[in-house]
Amino acid sequence: DAKNRLTVPRAFRAALSDGVVVAKGIEQCVAVWIPADYERFVEGALGDLNPLSPDARRLQRFFSANAVETELDAAGRIMVPGFLLEHGSLSKEVVVTGAGPCLELWDREAWATENQRLAADVIGISDALGRAG
Repeated sequence: DAKNRLTVPRAFRAALSDGVVVAKGIEQCVAVWIPADYERFVEGALGDLNPLSPDARRLQRFFSANAVETELDAAGRIMVPGFLLEHGSLSKEVVVTGAGPCLELWDREAWATENQRLAADVIGISDALGRAG
């Protein structure tokens, strides 16, 4: 809406009732996390990186500087800061998708493109991850 709020689907509201972390997704989307899950993700993804590596520091900045804690309001909405709306190219038509431990917010057209690409690649991705172990 005009105040950068997004209505969370009812099915997800109970799980998010204690607050959320809204953050940049790696792709052109916005991720919505339960705070404890975001902490585990950051620790798991970034905890063992070498702090002397410039790429490690850049990745840490990407996740740390681009995450905001917020709460659902009485109407079940969350505020999405402008810089995150811009990152996801989010406008009036937003798709909310499940993505493992978080939700993702996608522009409708960007999601259609990503979902088609995913459908075309899913067998190859599954095979590669299956072999990796």
